[in-house]
Amino acid sequence: MKKNLLLSLLVLLNVYYLNAQSPDTTYWKKAFRAGINFNQASFSDNWTGGGVNSIGVNTFLNYKANYTRDVHSWDNEIDLAYGVLKNDGQSSRKSLDRVFLDTKYGRKLNAKWSLFTSLSLLTQFADGFAYDQERPNGETYDSLISGLFSPAFITTSLGFEYKPVDYFSLRLSPFSPRITVVSNDNLANTPSPEDPLKGAFGVDLGDNIRTEWLAFQLVADFNKDIAKNLNLKWKYILFANYEELEFDKIDHRLDLLLSAKVNDFMDVSLGLIMVYDFDQVDEVQLSQALNLGVVYNFKNYKE
Repeated sequence: MKKNLLLSLLVLLNVYYLNAQSPDTTYWKKAFRAGINFNQASFSDNWTGGGVNSIGVNTFLNYKANYTRDVHSWDNEIDLAYGVLKNDGQSSRKSLDRVFLDTKYGRKLNAKWSLFTSLSLLTQFADGFAYDQERPNGETYDSLISGLFSPAFITTSLGFEYKPVDYFSLRLSPFSPRITVVSNDNLANTPSPEDPLKGAFGVDLGDNIRTEWLAFQLVADFNKDIAKNLNLKWKYILFANYEELEFDKIDHRLDLLLSAKVNDFMDVSLGLIMVYDFDQVDEVQLSQALNLGVVYNFKNYKE
């Protein structure tokens, strides 16, 4: 099964690659952004304030290719990120991990509204662990909690998109079936602390796939230079299963990035990710990172 899932991912990436190689026309807007960020801290042996020597590296790649002609549009995005942090006295640990692919076809109804259908994939590159867990005998260990295609969220949507300006859009999808894949059998067969009849990420114990056919999804997307050399980008996703339509079982995800351009090849960025997913843990999850790094940007159009 893992081979089939990996093959599917490679096929999707190949479609994006072929699209990226297509000849430029006035109908295509393409934007590419990639970079590597560093963070480091060190302390002398007599530093009384306390601290741990550390070094971290984050890499990211974002590519968009959007086609518009007459009433038709086709928007595509690849968003990849991976980071590692090494604290003195500890093994290397992930600080960032994201694989997101999205493709959307739209047909304009008027100047601000469109009918659309879309397909998206959200997963990660590498295994994730809960570190320093304690056994009954006092020993500590690292517990596997996620991995490549464990989970993977594959969502297809049909609905309406509201886009009043170029830098903001709102997708409303009353029909958004979602498939949750947990390819790791150990995770799929480990009872969830939220529901002992379920495995990790809401799959039934012993199964690797959960399908939510009747669901609603809302996606709000904002990307704008709010000041000279200062860009704010955020994406909010709400997902609600009609069959489990309870307030505490509605999924929320917010990705926010504030980046300041230092020069043509360097920027400083502050990122925040907030996730609430009852099938993972009945609490809000937060991830924050501040980075300085080298960035390469390319666009075949001007704002």
